[in-house]
Amino acid sequence: MAAFHYTNSQLHMENTAIADIAKNIHTPFYCYSQSTIETAYQNYTSQLKQVEHLVCFAVKANSNQAIIKVLADIGAGADVVSEGEMRRVLKADVPANKIVYSGIAKTKSEMRFALDQGIFQFNLESENELERLSAVASSMDKTANIAFRINPDVDAETHAKISTGKSENKFGIPISRAREIYKHAATLPNIRIQGVDVHIGSQLTSLNPFKNAFKLIHELVVDLRSDGHDINVIDLGGGLGVNYQKDEMANARVIDYCQFIQTLFEDLNCKIVLEPGRSLVAEAGLLISEVVYKKKGEERTFLIIDSAMNDLLRPSMYDAYHDIISVKQDSEDTEIVDIVGPVCETGDTFAQNRELAKLEEGDLLAICSAGAYGAAMSSTYNTRLLIPEVLVKDDQFSVIKARRSYDELIGMDNLAAWQD
Repeated sequence: MAAFHYTNSQLHMENTAIADIAKNIHTPFYCYSQSTIETAYQNYTSQLKQVEHLVCFAVKANSNQAIIKVLADIGAGADVVSEGEMRRVLKADVPANKIVYSGIAKTKSEMRFALDQGIFQFNLESENELERLSAVASSMDKTANIAFRINPDVDAETHAKISTGKSENKFGIPISRAREIYKHAATLPNIRIQGVDVHIGSQLTSLNPFKNAFKLIHELVVDLRSDGHDINVIDLGGGLGVNYQKDEMANARVIDYCQFIQTLFEDLNCKIVLEPGRSLVAEAGLLISEVVYKKKGEERTFLIIDSAMNDLLRPSMYDAYHDIISVKQDSEDTEIVDIVGPVCETGDTFAQNRELAKLEEGDLLAICSAGAYGAAMSSTYNTRLLIPEVLVKDDQFSVIKARRSYDELIGMDNLAAWQD
């Protein structure tokens, strides 16, 4: 991407040298390009001019308030799945009337908080949740705007752990029962039916699953309107994939995705809600790490870096591919290496048999496309500190989450009352 380039043999994010950031902030750390995030958002909005729309950032992808505010400042809403995420986006100046509340296990207290804020829409996942929301809203004398998440039984053709639209998945209501459930919802107090919602999975690199699901949703909206429901919002979720592997040509394009949506739904005159997460922030982020040891095994050479699976879980959890590059570009020599972390797990591996620029102990490398589901899924496993996050804008950088100290981390524990 244009935001990442080599100048004088040094990797830059926008007009800031990564090595200069590393001189001020010890590795490992995440850094994000503000211009890349803004451009990714504008790629959606510029292609949706023919329909009323709201692009809501799926906060689970990257929940740092500075990232949320970058998007809020240029008009984005937010898709949240917990009260905590809702509190984050409100603090980052996302208007409540641009918040969509998803998730399959909303509690009464979370419902009360959301109703107090006056959010745009609850995306409901079950009849049980509908009954509970009606009761909570009635007790508060408030009206809840709702859509049901429809499970269309469409294969997203993605990783099994991030597929959400098949009948075997835990998400949504079966499309076969949708009209029946909407009919029941219309009888309940303090419920306002306004939309239909669908989200079939994450990291989709083909448009075909979207097309199959969205055609079913179009038909359902027509049917629901014929049943007397005032459906004026269609929430199409997120899931559009990004190009983690640079030679992979099957990735869906935002422009094709948006053109299909406009063509299919233009006749319904509904507000189209999209919930992109990964496709807004993944390619904006780098995980910067230092080679601690270069270890020659009998069969392989290992680069042991100071990042670990607790910092970036995707390779260990999903066998996910991330491009990995050297921060300095001063040699054309390459070698085949395994890139591994220090955690006591064989799964703490970022790449195997990968050809990279030749690196030595003390050299810096960048794990690419790490802006989504990196910091958001990190942990303190092995009592490792959560790593800093940095936002870059042109030739400026700012720490948007500082590294905690060991005293702060260990101080979160309390001894039992009977322990000395």
